[in-house]
Amino acid sequence: MRAKWGVAIAVGLIGAGLCTWTYTTYHRDIEQARVRVASGSRIAETACGPIEYAIAGDGPPVLSVHGAGGGYDQGLDLAGTLPAVGFRVIAMSRFGYLQTPMPADASAAAQADAHACLLDALDVPRAAVLGASAGAPSSVQFALRHPDRLTALVLLVPALYVPRGEDAPSLRTPSGTEFLFDTALKSDFVFWAALKVARQTMLKAILATPPERVDEASAAEQARVTEILAHILPVSPRRLGLLNDAAVTSSLERDPLERIRTPTLIASAEDDLFGTYDVARYTAGQIPGTRFIGYAEGGHILVGHHEELMADLEAFLR
Repeated sequence: MRAKWGVAIAVGLIGAGLCTWTYTTYHRDIEQARVRVASGSRIAETACGPIEYAIAGDGPPVLSVHGAGGGYDQGLDLAGTLPAVGFRVIAMSRFGYLQTPMPADASAAAQADAHACLLDALDVPRAAVLGASAGAPSSVQFALRHPDRLTALVLLVPALYVPRGEDAPSLRTPSGTEFLFDTALKSDFVFWAALKVARQTMLKAILATPPERVDEASAAEQARVTEILAHILPVSPRRLGLLNDAAVTSSLERDPLERIRTPTLIASAEDDLFGTYDVARYTAGQIPGTRFIGYAEGGHILVGHHEELMADLEAFLR
């Protein structure tokens, strides 16, 4: 009996210690995340309403248009080394992300007009546009609606229309994505906990990247992947933007891509679990003179190709 009581007490102490560690670690991590996103941006009062943004570097302007789960912070991450090599990166939070409010019309076209409004507010007459994933629809709309404002167009793993047989959707949904969208992406704590205990699932379902690609990658690339996941926190102030992106990317239609005359670069990987490789190849074939970069492996975040891709982006933009 004494032994059983001893085991019960030990289990209780371990459980209490685990709960204390979880509570303390979560609150430390989420507070750091909240401070990070609250301290690195500004608000521009534009003709399209308030828009959160940040600027890094100096030189020719590049408007960085983040994907789903992002914000201005993901936009800065997306631009990578561009600020260090002579470009002025302007990264905004799209509608419903962080401190940019959600308007009644949050379509890709309305987002594109907001991009132009932000450039107006910053007195930037023309810029290159770098759009990734769910940031691609508004980037393409910007090219179509404001062609005189665009110097170059870069689309990475674009969430755009591609014709598929049997009325299949343009984008694929990896297993577990819908479940995580309904759970982890609704709660800062659940998302944080999933990062701790279900990293492989998060890589597949949220980043649409085969976990083995990350396991095989260099230490620097693994650190970049970890940062991408961590920078989705806090997820709660990104929730409205995520919902809007889901609505936009689930009802994609073909854009008149042949009207785009701006120099364009598009890149994706064959093992992107969202299926953007087919999208990228199709889009590149519709925009005259587009340069297409296709990787056999790398997933949605192009693991293992970051340095190479940054070098290609710099050369292309120059």
